[in-house]
Amino acid sequence: MAFLKRLGFYLIGLSIGIVFLTLFLKKKSEETGTEFCYFPNCRVLKDLRSKPITFSDQVNQQLKAKDIDTLDITLFLKNGDVDFGRSDTKAKPCKIYWIEGDLKGDRQTLKFKNCSNKVVLDEIPN
Repeated sequence: MAFLKRLGFYLIGLSIGIVFLTLFLKKKSEETGTEFCYFPNCRVLKDLRSKPITFSDQVNQQLKAKDIDTLDITLFLKNGDVDFGRSDTKAKPCKIYWIEGDLKGDRQTLKFKNCSNKVVLDEIPN
């Protein structure tokens, strides 16, 4: 019976610790805006969002024609999915990523060039 009593105390302590840790980390992440990105898709999108975004001339014209602004692109980079099969992650000097997501209610795939100091939205296929 002593083993079951010790196991019960262990499980109670473990559950209290998990609840405390969950609440503590949730509060800390809300205050500092910290994200925990462990998967490749999340890490790539976070890296793209952390740099200033510029647009190619062709994309500038398309964005004006479709009435899309930088806020839409930022939201796209938050909720998109990276197509690693099409992307060229070893390209020099800028890695190329194809990202799929919803843009103004339409399913789109955009081509981004991830350079060391900026991100270039290079192509919006029709």
